[in-house]
Amino acid sequence: MFNKIILVVFALGFSFVCVGQNNALSSTEGSTLNVLYRNDAAGKFYANTRGWGILYRQGKHITAKTRSFFEIDLQTLKHPKEVKVSGSAENRKRFVYGKLNSCFLLRGNLGMQNVIFGKADNKAVEIRFAYSVGATFAFAKPYYYQLPNGYRNVDAQEVKFNSSEFTQDSVVGKGRFSTGLSETKIYPGINAKFNLSFEYANYTNLIRAIETGVTIDYFPKALPIMARNPAENIIITLHVGFVFGKKWY
Repeated sequence: MFNKIILVVFALGFSFVCVGQNNALSSTEGSTLNVLYRNDAAGKFYANTRGWGILYRQGKHITAKTRSFFEIDLQTLKHPKEVKVSGSAENRKRFVYGKLNSCFLLRGNLGMQNVIFGKADNKAVEIRFAYSVGATFAFAKPYYYQLPNGYRNVDAQEVKFNSSEFTQDSVVGKGRFSTGLSETKIYPGINAKFNLSFEYANYTNLIRAIETGVTIDYFPKALPIMARNPAENIIITLHVGFVFGKKWY
């Protein structure tokens, strides 16, 4: 279900990019370098060292080289020790042995962006630095395992991790994603982001950039993901992504 949502968002974003590009090519708008567009909106697809995600950002220029913005993003969160293995059944399903929770992060941030090196012409690259802070909400849904029917007189076919009840070889596969949704727990926290952006659009009213940086998330109540590993209060990730959008007056 989550993957389908992402595909829909990607399709809409791709359509937006195509329309924006066609509009820019059909007029002289965006061809003048020294024009200040006060407003902008952009989407971002990114991968980081613990997962991948999508982001929406909207900003407003304060000066020619400084802008404020707000953004919201959603990403998956995996543990560094996660390893997928195959189940023992004939119709095997891959699963992560020892996983306690499937986690997603929802962030909302306010930040500032500054131009370090501006464009000398429309074909040049502009380098920007940005920082932001905000709230993080981690959604931890229990990860269920599928066992063979009648295994050790276990009543439920789908169960949470318990090393005393089953081993890796006795697991058929992972349970359904819908199993345990009502048991999802929310872990509130805070985050800080630091980004470097390389903007390369040929038109000044478009946004096309490669963005990289670091995100630090802190949770007062530690977030458990894998068994036999400590729950995490601080999560540091490196990310890289593609940013696209438009600017207007």
